[in-house]
Amino acid sequence: MRIAVLIPCYNEAMAIGEVVRAFRSALPEALIHVYDNNSTDGTAEIAAAAGAIVRREPLQGKGYVVRRMFADIEADFYVLTDGDATYDAAAAPALLARAVADQLDMVNAARVTEERGAYRPGHRLGNRVLTGMVTLLFGRRLTDMLSGYRVFSRRFVKSFPAMSAGFEIETELTVHALQLDLPIAEMRTVYRQRLPGSFSALRTYRDGVRILGCILRLIKHERPHLFFGMLALCLCVAGLGFGLPVIGDYWRTGLVPRLPTAVLATGLMILAALSFFSGLILDTVAAARLEARRLAYLRFGAPEGDGLGVETGAQAAVTGS
Repeated sequence: MRIAVLIPCYNEAMAIGEVVRAFRSALPEALIHVYDNNSTDGTAEIAAAAGAIVRREPLQGKGYVVRRMFADIEADFYVLTDGDATYDAAAAPALLARAVADQLDMVNAARVTEERGAYRPGHRLGNRVLTGMVTLLFGRRLTDMLSGYRVFSRRFVKSFPAMSAGFEIETELTVHALQLDLPIAEMRTVYRQRLPGSFSALRTYRDGVRILGCILRLIKHERPHLFFGMLALCLCVAGLGFGLPVIGDYWRTGLVPRLPTAVLATGLMILAALSFFSGLILDTVAAARLEARRLAYLRFGAPEGDGLGVETGAQAAVTGS
């Protein structure tokens, strides 16, 4: 069974060597792939010295790197992780064993930590809010949507239409799995604080806003009837708010003394109707796109593997912990 460990990196010279060595120890049968995203601190050279297969992606952003990895690398199972040494490499065999045993397309590593600096309160709150939004709309099957540590099957990776450029990629991965009702699971894993002196490329507010924008975009693309229906409702309420007093005046006097208000109310109601019927039409388009993605997914066979080596590693990891 071919296993590939995928590590997107940007300026992680302090941690990448430790990450590569940890995954080589946890998964000795796997190939470790590090994709350097324009680092300026020698990340690529350190990763290569540690034994990783190193390639470069010139387009800046984690989404671009993951898209390139999924396109370039052939394997039966893929372990996606970060290069900052915050995720537990020893948990990888257990994650893989679960994917193999249950023939799952994705196993998400939900982060658990006692270190305050590892998972700041603002990040924790933002993750809960964003995860709650996505699971409310697409299905309550995960608790940590923004985890960067996951195992994927080949058919997930090769049918995933990656479109995101940056840290929104985790949201897109989650929605793809939930929208297609794929067999997935979640396991709790240890999450650690970054090494002293290293810095995250994630910017709390900037990337939080981008992830929120990605969620709204995905709702528009995947749930257009809901998106445009809510817009139509807002426009309709505004139109009624402006229009009912005008109708009342006309009912009492037979005149329309506030013509601009009447025109505004009429325009809002027309826009509400257009939005509603646009949602109906685009819902049909979204259904066709969903069918196409499902057919692309079905082109690949179910996850396979005897699981012997993986389960042995999983048991060793559990025993060691």
